[in-house]
Amino acid sequence: MPGSGTRTFLEPDHYEASLRQAQIEIVIALSPKFKARLTWAELHDLQVLRCEEDFPRVAYVCLRPQLCFVTFPAHSGPLPLWGGTELRPGEIVLHGRGERLHQSTPGAFVWNIIALDPVQFEQYGRALSGKPFTLPSEGKILRPSPRDMARLRRLHAQVCRLAETKPRLLAHTEVARALEQSLIQTLVACLTGASTRTSAIKRRHARVMIIFEEVLAKQLSEPLCTTELCELIGVTERTLRSCCAEFLGMSPRRYVLVRRLSRARVGLRDADPDEANLLELVRGFGFAELGRFEAAYRAAFSEAPLTTLQRAPGARFIDP
Repeated sequence: MPGSGTRTFLEPDHYEASLRQAQIEIVIALSPKFKARLTWAELHDLQVLRCEEDFPRVAYVCLRPQLCFVTFPAHSGPLPLWGGTELRPGEIVLHGRGERLHQSTPGAFVWNIIALDPVQFEQYGRALSGKPFTLPSEGKILRPSPRDMARLRRLHAQVCRLAETKPRLLAHTEVARALEQSLIQTLVACLTGASTRTSAIKRRHARVMIIFEEVLAKQLSEPLCTTELCELIGVTERTLRSCCAEFLGMSPRRYVLVRRLSRARVGLRDADPDEANLLELVRGFGFAELGRFEAAYRAAFSEAPLTTLQRAPGARFIDP
């Protein structure tokens, strides 16, 4: 059954939770002034999303293998890094199933997403192109023809505009089916007629960064130094620093800090101020000294941790 909607979020973890409903897991590193707007439309066999973010950020993105994902910028302004590679104007990313990679944006940014069942997509591709159509096992950066790219952007924007202004119209089966067929036809044309950037995905360094995230998921609450992290990942300090600079634009130590501070902010915001012990909370976030934590937290969020703890929980989102 087709459906659509739009919401504005003021907390990164609430935004992340909403994206998980679309089979996208995303962990956003430090964003002191967070605001994002998510517009979505579920048609019959296809999902359309537009993610408007008013902040520069680094994110670790995990795409569920149940769906095939295509992402592309909504405009040709400052473009993001996908997997350590900067997109160029007119390019799109065809992701591998279950792909995990880092995305960083230089400022406010809008990224578009189209997701659909991979088996159905291959069937559509073969029927519409009249030739073999198989989705890649690994992500690719593609450059469709300018005409196909312009049409893809226009159709995507049309669906999102209806989701924002006329959701009841988009809920009509005939309207949803017509838009979906147009989008799929254009998407197949984009993919079959595109050129591929051969060195787009940096496989070895990308694998190092995935292992880095796997280690952090288990060890983020532990006060690990860079040497210990490298031992757990199985790389030299030089390699890890090079990978983090390439994919994140910061050092491993800095990334671990901002991840911990982001987790701490969520924990402080959601804790009961009448029962919480600030020192115990701080140690649970992986910080050994309260004074250093308070200084880092204030520098990141322009307020003391105690202020966050004592403030009433913020709204999860702002309804339009």
